[in-house]
Amino acid sequence: MPQSSTDPSPTLLSAPIELAGNWGHMLPRAAEQVVARMRHACLGGLRLVSDRQPARLRVDEHGSGQPAIWLHADGTSMAWIIVDIGERDWSKLAYQFGHELGHVMANSWQPDAKPAPPCQWLEEAMVEAFSLWGLGRLAKDWKKNPPFAGDNAFGNAIADYRKNIIRGYTALADSQGLTLDAATWFAAHRSEIEIPGLNPFAQAMSVTILAEYDHAPHCIEALGALNRWPGRTGIPIVEYLRRWEQSCRELHASPQLPHRLQDLLRIPQ
Repeated sequence: MPQSSTDPSPTLLSAPIELAGNWGHMLPRAAEQVVARMRHACLGGLRLVSDRQPARLRVDEHGSGQPAIWLHADGTSMAWIIVDIGERDWSKLAYQFGHELGHVMANSWQPDAKPAPPCQWLEEAMVEAFSLWGLGRLAKDWKKNPPFAGDNAFGNAIADYRKNIIRGYTALADSQGLTLDAATWFAAHRSEIEIPGLNPFAQAMSVTILAEYDHAPHCIEALGALNRWPGRTGIPIVEYLRRWEQSCRELHASPQLPHRLQDLLRIPQ
């Protein structure tokens, strides 16, 4: 049924989900349930502050390649997420979807959202932490109320999958010196850190950011205020954090996360 003019606009949590691509022998309804559960795990209880939320979500299964947001210029308000998973690999599906959903929450789904240095690494770290945070909630929910009858024990498999990722990233953080002092780490490795993508330094930083999410979940709402300015991630980090804080004020979102990152990295105001 088409929306009437009085219907509320869809949000990232309520927008219809559609599946596309080759899901092999997986029942589409099963994959859709996992995606819907992960979306709720990531977004349930959060304020969605962005003024650029999509009206639809498409999850497209590709047989190869990296998970991504397809920046399609077709004039629609659909966020197009690409995943690449194995047969019924629900943990991997939830994890990949959660990361890309984080990019959508960070307003990185429209045609002009091409990733760019020097600050793309920080968005990657934040949305990776977002996916890991959601996986933790999904694991607990799955054990109590699985989407498939009698499948409660798979919640433990999701928790183990998450734990293994965090263990690897924590080892990276230790080896890089991040766990000793984030500002010294940033200054010492800045040329390597500011390479776009989920590079090893962004992976390490995601664990630090995950701790912030666990400590103060409401701070995650600030992701919805990202990238609402010309240049997006393609501006120096001093200006990036300043514009992010300003965007939080415009949307009445908590600025706690940009403030905390500014303090951790000792970025001047």
